[in-house]
Order: sequence, then structure tokens, then C-alpha cells
Amino acid sequence: MTSENPGIPGIPGTPEFGDGADAAEASAEGGRKRPAAVTTDTARPEGGGRAAPGDASAPARQWPLLTVLTLAGTGLLVVGTDPFPQAFRVGAMLIGAALLVGAVMRRVLPSVGMLAVRSRFTDMITYGVMGGLIVLLALMVQPEPWLKIPFLEEVLHLTVT
Repeated sequence: MTSENPGIPGIPGTPEFGDGADAAEASAEGGRKRPAAVTTDTARPEGGGRAAPGDASAPARQWPLLTVLTLAGTGLLVVGTDPFPQAFRVGAMLIGAALLVGAVMRRVLPSVGMLAVRSRFTDMITYGVMGGLIVLLALMVQPEPWLKIPFLEEVLHLTVT
């Protein structure tokens, strides 16, 4: 190792910045080395802006997310307290409906605040598929299913038994 190729302190033989191109630029600029580019922020998802004006209170700015969370929380409360005979089915359907409402809001509203996690298309597909599956399974839960789909009943019986 020679003195003209200083390494990273503590790691002998490694260049201080990136590849050889950076070292060539540094020697052409009289020995000054350019620091590596550092990402300091990420892009906000499309539609991830406030859902209400900036002077509104924080809950009002995030009303789409609060709507979805309220519906899902109500579903969890119904399942947890079990106040009537079909409470599990109704509560699970409320949770699935919350995700479906989130998918619809993500499609229709131009700005949904923190409900926007990924791209609009990915959010719609994710919320819609998960919500639809939860509602479908809630309708088919045993005993006395409200919806009978023979193909899915056979798959369910194969996984249980």
C-alpha cells in the first residue's frame, strides 16, 4: 500500500469514496474529494397530501384514515365483546368493509393523507383484495354460512381436516 492511496480509517487498502472514477476526479481537482451523495428524504405517495386545509385540526386533516380506523375498530369491538349470536361474522364483515371503504376513498379522493402508503394503484389493489377476502370469508364462516360457494367450501374442508 502506498501513501498516495489513503484508505478509510481503520480499513487498510480501501478507497475513501466510491470507485476509481471518484479518485480520478479528485486527483484532477487538485486532491479534493467529492463526498458521496446521501438520500435525506423519500417521496410522498401520490395523493398523500392533507385531506383538509392546513388550518384544520389534525384529526380533520386525516379524516379518511380515521374513517377506516373507526370502522375497523368498531368491527374489532363487536368481535371482542360478542354481544349477539352472529357477532364474529358481523365484526369481521365490518373490518373487511373498512378496507373496501379505504380502497374506494383511495380511488375517488385526490388527497387522502396518511391513508396513502404506496402508489394509488397498489393501495387500491391491496385494500380491495384484502377487504374482499375478509368479507368473503366472513360470509362463509361455519356454522350456518350466509354464502355457500362449493369450490371454496371444499378448499376450506381440505385445510381444516
